[in-house]
Amino acid sequence: MKSRVLIIDDDPDIAHLAYLHLRADGFEVLTASTGAEGLAAFKQGVELVILDLGLPDVDGLEVCQRMRLENEEVPILLLTARGEESDRVLGLELGADDYLTKPVGYRELVARVRAHLRRAAVSTSSRGAEQEVSIGELNLNPRRRRAHYAGGELALTAREYDLLLLFAQNSGVVFSREELLSKVWGAAYNGYEHTVNSHINRLRGKLVSSGAQKDFVETVWGVGYRLKEVEG
Repeated sequence: MKSRVLIIDDDPDIAHLAYLHLRADGFEVLTASTGAEGLAAFKQGVELVILDLGLPDVDGLEVCQRMRLENEEVPILLLTARGEESDRVLGLELGADDYLTKPVGYRELVARVRAHLRRAAVSTSSRGAEQEVSIGELNLNPRRRRAHYAGGELALTAREYDLLLLFAQNSGVVFSREELLSKVWGAAYNGYEHTVNSHINRLRGKLVSSGAQKDFVETVWGVGYRLKEVEG
């Protein structure tokens, strides 16, 4: 069965070329030129979204946020021509998984799509194959892809969950940004450190809101990140 990809972009040339390349690579492709059309198409059920930030009706960041509230699992890849780095970072903080800047390299776009879908498929197929993990007040159930801290469920995106599970299964082990990109996103993306940073910050915020210490996910300066070991 073909994976269904949704392209939301008001630039007809970019949308059409992305459509052609993805169709040629074997995907079923839906397109939308406005945020409202994109949100309606999203409800039909898709495996991945390619989302332009500069939409004519609803801001792409708002579309991203609304999609995340509806579905935590579907990968969202942002497209932006905006020069300000803050827009891309905010998009990641609102739940996007990755970004590409315009002008788009379509071979890279297809490669990114395949990498995210491959990672999503691995996450789905591995459910039930791993044991529950508990560290202090943190508990993760890989079968159900659920995480709890101090008895309360953490509302995590797919990538946030994968990050936390990797840390929990390797408590105390330091992972560099490059290792996290490879293990969690499924590829090495040079220059995409913000993807990791934003997901780590968002994951920390959710843990802290549930009662964890701010350094539960530790930054090891100059090296990377790790989950703090719990004594006893």
